[in-house]
Amino acid sequence: MNLPGDPGLEPGALYVVATPIGNLGDLSPRAQAVLGAVSRIAAEDTRTTSALLAHFGIRTPPGGLVALHDHNETRVAEGLIAELADGATLAVVSDAGTPLISDPGYALVRAARAAGRAVYTVPGPCAAIAALSVSGLPTDRFVFAGFLPAKSGARRAAFERIKAEPRTAIYYESTHRIEDSLDDLVAVLGAERRVCLARELTKRFEQSITLPAAELRIWQREDPNRGRGEFVLIVEGAPIAETDDRIDIEAERVLRLLLAELPASRAVRLAVEITGAAKKPLYQLALKIAGKGAGDSDRDDNESA
Repeated sequence: MNLPGDPGLEPGALYVVATPIGNLGDLSPRAQAVLGAVSRIAAEDTRTTSALLAHFGIRTPPGGLVALHDHNETRVAEGLIAELADGATLAVVSDAGTPLISDPGYALVRAARAAGRAVYTVPGPCAAIAALSVSGLPTDRFVFAGFLPAKSGARRAAFERIKAEPRTAIYYESTHRIEDSLDDLVAVLGAERRVCLARELTKRFEQSITLPAAELRIWQREDPNRGRGEFVLIVEGAPIAETDDRIDIEAERVLRLLLAELPASRAVRLAVEITGAAKKPLYQLALKIAGKGAGDSDRDDNESA
């Protein structure tokens, strides 16, 4: 195990480094060590990263910072991969949070993988996960959808796509559109769908609240300050009706594992408890897997499903 001040860098490797989303105290000792030791740092905005490095007294060699953003990433990545092939070490950072999560870095990581270069993570802050963790909404299954579209029609279409989605949905939104986005959310998903609004995470004016969508819209407009900052919206998933006969992939996987060791009725009961899936379709699937008809009894277990 490497000590915090000894990053143990591998020649020719790429390091994906998470940086603070607000509180500078969240830059890990390992991240500091890696940023201070790599040959070059590919940054979304070199000015932002220069300020971060200066705060921690991290110096880079001449030319050690290179801009890597949406408009130049594909072109710049080729040269950076060539440097890795020569044994250089490279870190990629975004302005805040974990690179690639609605930030640049994907083309570089993909190119590094394609070239057979090692890619390592230096984990840390991520606004989506930070907001989810404090939302009070289900965290076992979720979908991250990045920034909401800028126009109302496209936003409403995005919300339509999750209208029946049982997983918690995570979106980013800007201060300029948060009110309109809440209007569109209520119009499409209804007044009662629970939503967490989290803003300015880890910063001085951090705030998060979870309310039914219509109440959240009213709350947000009661104070002009609640429209300022960077926002994460966590949207509760749609309820799964007990009569829904669909079985998701995870529920089927769990059921098959249990059936390998247990009678059908016990396997079904445990699968329901573990996954929250509806009991009836799981039992029907269990009978099908076991090669029994719907009218057959489970002779290995006296319990009824």
